[in-house]
Amino acid sequence: MQSPAHQALTRLVTGLRNALSKLSQEPVGMFGFLFLALLAVIAILAPLIAPYSPTAQNLGQALLPPSAAHWAGTDEFGRDILSRLIYGTRITFQTVLAVSFIVGPLGLVIGIVAGYIGGRTDAVLMRITDIVLSFPSLVLALAFAAALGAGLGTAIIAISLTGWPAIARLARAETLVVRNTDYVAAARLYGSSPLRLLALYIAPMCIPSVVVRLTLNMAGIILTAAALGFLGLGAQPPAPEWGAMISSGRRFMLDNWWVAVMPGIAILLTSLAFNLAGDALRDILDPRHARS
Repeated sequence: MQSPAHQALTRLVTGLRNALSKLSQEPVGMFGFLFLALLAVIAILAPLIAPYSPTAQNLGQALLPPSAAHWAGTDEFGRDILSRLIYGTRITFQTVLAVSFIVGPLGLVIGIVAGYIGGRTDAVLMRITDIVLSFPSLVLALAFAAALGAGLGTAIIAISLTGWPAIARLARAETLVVRNTDYVAAARLYGSSPLRLLALYIAPMCIPSVVVRLTLNMAGIILTAAALGFLGLGAQPPAPEWGAMISSGRRFMLDNWWVAVMPGIAILLTSLAFNLAGDALRDILDPRHARS
């Protein structure tokens, strides 16, 4: 007889095999995942891949167009734009992962507590959620960032404070369905405490939908972080943050287009990859949304 650990490992391997099999039927989603995997490798190996230092200035080579020496050109300080884009991948992934690790658990806990307990608790939590949702997320993030002070950490906190309500509403909707299922009723009859029901029976059923929503939201996180960087409220110079690079390059758009266009292309491709990956992940984890 197999041990519980061996059974869990077998189920994990089987689940991964099934997921990869379904993903192979989603070529567009596969492209999104492969592109994100490539970006992750670039972020990890940035010091080995980048041809130049992202902060080294050389005014004698300022505003050079794309060439064999500088594939994406140079900026107004003579810094290699490609190297800054490569190092900027680290900042982008750091922002996306940090926000997701804050927003996901926070929204999940608020949503399942509101959906399971109901009554006044549900009303209070959902009204707070509605208040946050009533403000445009970018405007609210700008307000938090301006109040807390500029910086990458501030940008992460500001985006997180505006990103949890959508996750909470999704988790609450899932909980309202799951709490009435037979296996939850059976666990309740066997004497499981509310905390045990939430942690072991309800939350695991909500996690797939939350993961899909987080993946789809990552493109919005990138755009919001870029907007904060563009306005000077994100990562501060000389950090190679893509939004800040666009902000500094907008003065040269007419004569030196590459300074602003290159980081804009990086934002576009990364956001598109997250959307494609999220769409494929939704089809894999939730068959109800699978394409016909």
